[in-house]
Amino acid sequence: MVLTGAEIVIRCLQEEKVEYLFGYPGGAVLHIYDELFKQEKVRHVLVRHEQAAVHAADAYARSTERVGCALVTSGPGVTNAVTGIATAYMDSIPMVIISGQVPTAVIGQDAFQEVDTVGVTRPCVKHNMLVKDVKDIAATIKKAFHIAASGRPGPVLVDIPKDVTAQKCEFVYPKTVSMRSYNPVVKGHTGQIKKAVQLLLEAKRPMVYAGGGVILSDSAEKLTKLVKALGFPITNTLMGLGGFPATEKQSLGMPGMHGTYEANMAMQYSDVLLAIGTRFDDRVIGNPAHFAQVARKIIHIDIDPSSISKRVKVDVPIVGNVGDVLDEMIKLVEGTSERPDAEALSTWWKQIDEWRARDCMKYKNSDEIIKPQFVIQKLWEVTKGDAFITSDVGQHQMWAAQYYKFDKPRRWLNSGGLGTMGVGMPYAMGCQLAHPGSPVACVTGEASIQMNIQELSTCKQYRLPIKIVNLNNRYLGMVRQWQEFFHGNRYSESYMDSLPNFAKLAEAYGHVGLEIDKPSDVEGALREAFKRKNDLVFLDFKIDQTENVYPMVQGGKGLTEMILSAEDL
Repeated sequence: MVLTGAEIVIRCLQEEKVEYLFGYPGGAVLHIYDELFKQEKVRHVLVRHEQAAVHAADAYARSTERVGCALVTSGPGVTNAVTGIATAYMDSIPMVIISGQVPTAVIGQDAFQEVDTVGVTRPCVKHNMLVKDVKDIAATIKKAFHIAASGRPGPVLVDIPKDVTAQKCEFVYPKTVSMRSYNPVVKGHTGQIKKAVQLLLEAKRPMVYAGGGVILSDSAEKLTKLVKALGFPITNTLMGLGGFPATEKQSLGMPGMHGTYEANMAMQYSDVLLAIGTRFDDRVIGNPAHFAQVARKIIHIDIDPSSISKRVKVDVPIVGNVGDVLDEMIKLVEGTSERPDAEALSTWWKQIDEWRARDCMKYKNSDEIIKPQFVIQKLWEVTKGDAFITSDVGQHQMWAAQYYKFDKPRRWLNSGGLGTMGVGMPYAMGCQLAHPGSPVACVTGEASIQMNIQELSTCKQYRLPIKIVNLNNRYLGMVRQWQEFFHGNRYSESYMDSLPNFAKLAEAYGHVGLEIDKPSDVEGALREAFKRKNDLVFLDFKIDQTENVYPMVQGGKGLTEMILSAEDL
């Protein structure tokens, strides 16, 4: 079968069973768009900015077990997409981005809309490839999907010059992929796993610390089974929320900079720490030197060997897929009569309960002004904890992570590694398309939402009934909080004094807009929004401008050096 390069691209996407392709057309990809027009299997979603295309594809991948896909043109098309690519790279999200390139004959000659895409994206992709021969398109795209989804997932970019999409060759899609230089380890070392289980069974103060790798490997059920069998406390990182049910007593909440007092104290004073699919991020453990002050044995499971002992030296490294390693650990625990020391574990839980009694998430509610924590708690109640929640980045992100109790994996979509403002609404778009019958809410702030607010147009075109929960405090909230704490209340460029009327702006795009400024109206507004199953509803909550996110660990400080309230400053 002889096809053009553009036809081959589309046939490859069909072979990979791509459901949605998020993109924006331009000169270098017009042949591909022409072929998209001629078929119906791959549905294209026209965004209003290339950054949103990659974010939406990213969310599609995060909320499913599939690879997200985006299509952008050369030059400004691909440079607009870089933020989305870097966001996915930092959070290990499997994606394939196809970018157009100027014709091969003029590459390197500063042609119109030319940019060195491979060079520009190299630091923020798992892999990228420039296709110079039409005969290589099929094999390259097959490799791209394989690399994106296997091992530690990540975005892979395929750059295709315009003339290559017009050339013809015989089309054969490879059934398998074999790369001598790329063979990620899946099975963990049996001896190391046995050593890890023995350490856990002998522990007096055990702690489980689980991250995004649990979600990405679809191992939440296995993690839950192991933790319940052992009776150990567990903390889930920002990227790992939903990996273990937050409503279970064994869950201590989130660790780190804005984690709970009990999670941070248990992390610090444990004698055996089991780290699963996580990377000891600076926002989680704070100062590594402070973290190392307490002697403990650390077991670290991760599919990426470069993540092990990168920031914290570990005692039992296990390289392998989280799910496969947990399977072996569960078998070993179930196959032995040995159990953790019940008395020691009871004493440890008593200590944890004392830390928990500090009630670090308590806040002073108000009948006069809306507290952001109250909005998130009501959002959880109204949705019965069963919605897909996306967020932008800032104070609202932390409040959503702290007060919405995620019991299921892949329900919490946010930018953890890069911290990208503007992801919230595109994330909600990709998630809603992946789960058309499910409630999807975007928790955002008045600054973040304006980064990609043009996507209200995309939501209208594709009838996406997402609910936007705007926690509007008229500030760059997290910036203002740091300026208050550490810069003498000098609010340099953090005040937003020229905001639009968001409710009317939403209405201008053809959606429903609600403005809420009384605490007594919060629950009613949320219930009304979620009753409107076919409408996008923009809820603009006017919240307390002075509210800060607590607890907090200042940058460079240790896990136990927490600011629990304004009195600690």
